[in-house]
Amino acid sequence: MTKTLTIIKPTAFQKGFSGKIIDRIIEAGFQITALKLTHLTIKQAQDFYKVHYGKPFYDALVQFMSSGPVIIAILEKENAVDDYRKLIGNTDPAKADNNTIRKLYGTSLQANAVHGSDSDQNADLECSFFFSQTERFNL
Repeated sequence: MTKTLTIIKPTAFQKGFSGKIIDRIIEAGFQITALKLTHLTIKQAQDFYKVHYGKPFYDALVQFMSSGPVIIAILEKENAVDDYRKLIGNTDPAKADNNTIRKLYGTSLQANAVHGSDSDQNADLECSFFFSQTERFNL
């Protein structure tokens, strides 16, 4: 089993899409091994997205991700990162394949419904950023 991190972003949460998104994740064979509802502070968003510091979209991303509640989860299954990236679709919902999470629930490039880790290495870092070992269920 490998893991990936997802964040249901503020707009998707506010529009009531969280349950539908979680259902899609479970139907795709992922196990949820950690889950929390939180509201990121600006500092947390800055630290989490520091890899994008200096890019034109960084400040807007930090503001958006700290604008409202989010649901954060660790997902596990074989080939978790790649399988989740396929399930969520292209970063731009307008370019995402039909029936992907971002196509169904994303409204813009920034408000694209969910975050997903882009590599196994980043998944480990991201999961540790949000969850201690005692907050994780071990399969």
